[in-house]
Amino acid sequence: MRFGVQLCVLAFSVMLALPITIGANEEDEDIIMLEEVMVTARKREQSSFDVPLSVSTLRGEKSDTLRSSGMDIRFLSNRTPSLQMESSFGRVFPRFYIRGLGNTDFDLNASQPVSVLYDGIVLENALLKGFPAFDLDRIEVLRGPQGTLFGRNTPAGTVKFESARPTQTLEGYGRLGYGRFNTTNFEGAVSGPIISSVLSARLSLLDQRRGDWINNEHTDEEDALGGYQDTAGRLQFLWTPTAALEAWVKFHARDLDGTARLFRANTLLKGQGDLVSDFARDRIAHDGRNEQTLNTRGLAAEVRYDIGDFQLVSLTGVERLTTFSRGDIDGGYGAVFTPQSGPGEIPFPSETASGIPTLQQFSQEVRLMSTRRYRFAYQFGLYYFREFVEMEDFNYNTLAEGAQDGKVRQEQLAIARAAFAALTFQWNKDLELGAGLRLSNDTKDYTAWRDEAPAVTEAGPLGPISLNPQDTVWSGDLSLRYRVTPSVQTYVRAARGFRAPSIQGRLLFGNEVTVADTETILSFEGGTKLRLWGQRLHLNMAAFHYFMQDQQLTAVGGGANFNRLVNAESTIGRGVEAELTLVPITALEVSAGLSYNQTRIEDPRLAIQGCGAPCTMLDPPASVDGTFSINGNGLPQAPGWIADVTLRYVLTLPAGVSLVASTDWAYRSRVRFFLYESVEYADDWLLEGGLRLACLLPHADVEIAITGRNILNNTSPTGGIDFNNLTSYVNEPRFWGLELVRRF
Repeated sequence: MRFGVQLCVLAFSVMLALPITIGANEEDEDIIMLEEVMVTARKREQSSFDVPLSVSTLRGEKSDTLRSSGMDIRFLSNRTPSLQMESSFGRVFPRFYIRGLGNTDFDLNASQPVSVLYDGIVLENALLKGFPAFDLDRIEVLRGPQGTLFGRNTPAGTVKFESARPTQTLEGYGRLGYGRFNTTNFEGAVSGPIISSVLSARLSLLDQRRGDWINNEHTDEEDALGGYQDTAGRLQFLWTPTAALEAWVKFHARDLDGTARLFRANTLLKGQGDLVSDFARDRIAHDGRNEQTLNTRGLAAEVRYDIGDFQLVSLTGVERLTTFSRGDIDGGYGAVFTPQSGPGEIPFPSETASGIPTLQQFSQEVRLMSTRRYRFAYQFGLYYFREFVEMEDFNYNTLAEGAQDGKVRQEQLAIARAAFAALTFQWNKDLELGAGLRLSNDTKDYTAWRDEAPAVTEAGPLGPISLNPQDTVWSGDLSLRYRVTPSVQTYVRAARGFRAPSIQGRLLFGNEVTVADTETILSFEGGTKLRLWGQRLHLNMAAFHYFMQDQQLTAVGGGANFNRLVNAESTIGRGVEAELTLVPITALEVSAGLSYNQTRIEDPRLAIQGCGAPCTMLDPPASVDGTFSINGNGLPQAPGWIADVTLRYVLTLPAGVSLVASTDWAYRSRVRFFLYESVEYADDWLLEGGLRLACLLPHADVEIAITGRNILNNTSPTGGIDFNNLTSYVNEPRFWGLELVRRF
């Protein structure tokens, strides 16, 4: 092993010092064919090639590499076609956008049109959706409406995380990394039998830590902010007492103590956009407190029982969550009416917090599905979902040493029931027809109280305000898949999805609770999947066009720290997507993705407030003073272009040592942060690249690697606060680190 390490050091030195190209002799090597990925996009295991919809998968080394800097779930952003992500809460509240459809809402009961499932269990609240990705078998991104099998709140699509399952052979790994900002990352798992052929278990752990590295120039405190400690674990048991019965149970938990999102005052150039010339990631000027904690606990259980040609499946999920997050929202210190303030003009101080003392989620699905390979395959199911959440919002008087100056309480009970059926019919060996239908009933019981109003509002207590929106909606899909040749398939698909009614009660600075009615989408998609060059080239292509009625939109900010839900009469979207995986020579693998999305709001009567900060509005004024028409605008956080590419090269050295060099790049084009169009609250483009040089030692299953993320140190705003000053927040900084991996 010592000789292997010496070879690794020598190989790293040569690769880093010399601009050489090493070729591979194909005549002396076995040809490597690409493996066909198995997915559960239709709730049964199938080859991705045979699924008539646009689906991407991430797994193995690519997923591990993207997370090597300690990045949270947002590492997925722009890593597959049409998928964009961002967050104004930092590590705990990811917002997903697929094909331009998402939700910029930051309130704790905000709904999203992209559903997230972990091992088949829907994670409805946005804070649950941030559960870390580790020790996974794969991640599936299903684009387009998924209302038949996955139900409510899936009009844009679904992201599925599938854990590596317990095994009957003893195996495991440990991954330890250290890098910039005193960052440490540990991930490990051990799996094996407890009772041979009957009971097995798998324990997976994750610990991500970063030291504070941002100086607070207002308090002259060095290394004051930016750190976190994020720990998660998962324990699974798999019981197979007979060939007909399989029972799987998972316990999981997460504890986070870290820095909330850091807002930076007046960092956007007025009248120009982009960041100010003296912007620096490692300094800030805050006079408010910053803290963020989150604790989650959960249980999932799946039982499969074979009854002749059928299989009965029961899937149960329980989630518990508590959280608290407090931040300096104005991004600076003082105000224009105080002796000192800055940076730039701060009209008034803003320091708020949001928390969930209690969140309880329960879900139960039962379905009966055919198992034999007959021409006619089907599954029928029933679904029940219940979520109860208590929420609290606080305002603080920063100028009075952070004393509490406002409190709002909200409670929401959401219940969803559904029945669904999905059928496929193999007309002949080349033609398959598919159909699905789901009937869903959704109800919400909501109550809000304002116990204390901020002094500046000159208001008083309010409430209780109670609302009870409900609806019964159908969703479904039709598909046709045709095998042109054994290596070429094409499909067409029509699908209808919906998002259940939503409620927004931002009562600290307003007196109104708003409700958005049910949104529905009708989408048409066509695609072709090719497996060419002896399974050395995989190419998937798709085109889509959707029509959305009553889209739920969030008018964020404006003249106050306030959100308001609205429905747009209609929204139209269209685009194309392509993914390529290629092995031109045995030593080299290339994967790439590309998408183009175009969205348009069509509602001549829809108008919202413009920015409260001194920004440059580009939309035409509406009839009410201070409002602007957004008819014809595209959707926020919806880039036209998304592209990614990954290159991986393997060099075999003497003594069985291998050197693996890989680089990955992700690009997105211009995005707007809000519904309105302005010069300042947008970002023209974002390009982030990664690098990994790894040395694999023989016989010991040891890997030593140098890793880099955002290696060009691209600094781009990814969102903003528009009601006070030209506040922004930015993407993650450049990271370099070392990593040691041991597998057994």
